[in-house]
Amino acid sequence: MCGRYYVDDETVKEIKKLVWQIDDAHGSRAVAALDGVKAGDVFPGCKGLVLSVENGTVCCGWQQWGFLKQWELDSPQNKKLVINARSESVMEKPMFCESILHNRIVIPAAGFYEWNARREKSTFRRMDASVLFMAGCARRYEDGMRFVILTTLANASMEQVHDRMPLILEPEEAAGWLLDDAAVEGILRKTPCLLGRETDYEQMSLF
Repeated sequence: MCGRYYVDDETVKEIKKLVWQIDDAHGSRAVAALDGVKAGDVFPGCKGLVLSVENGTVCCGWQQWGFLKQWELDSPQNKKLVINARSESVMEKPMFCESILHNRIVIPAAGFYEWNARREKSTFRRMDASVLFMAGCARRYEDGMRFVILTTLANASMEQVHDRMPLILEPEEAAGWLLDDAAVEGILRKTPCLLGRETDYEQMSLF
């Protein structure tokens, strides 16, 4: 699961690097609209910076986090957002299948938070890089594009805290997720890398 993540100054640098790496590899003119990025937490319902594809070009822009359920489209008050989608079943769900086929995105973050059953918060991040890339998908609503983060079964670094975790992409997988339809099925089945965990009551550890 992923219910909140955060970005910092290094996140923006790594976004630029990845966008131009994809540009070099695929011969497209990537556009990174990074004005206004501020370090801090991103909550459901807020706008987050995502990588997407527009007219065959990898772009960087703002989308709102959370799909709306069909019966809530006409009643925006008190709506309950759908913020995650299970990678194992996302292709079978009417809410997500078209988005996976046509609007895959990458959500960059410095790290994300998770809470255990005792409501103790842990922060997870990569130990080998300053940014991690989460797989997601998006769809258009009347108020603009909205996204969800894909989740998968927790690996050894997460399972003591929660049984789900974001589907994390390696940098070299990001282009395939965005641009290569044939790569999607394999990525949906992957096991994410091990992460470092930091809490208020223990030192950073790598499992």
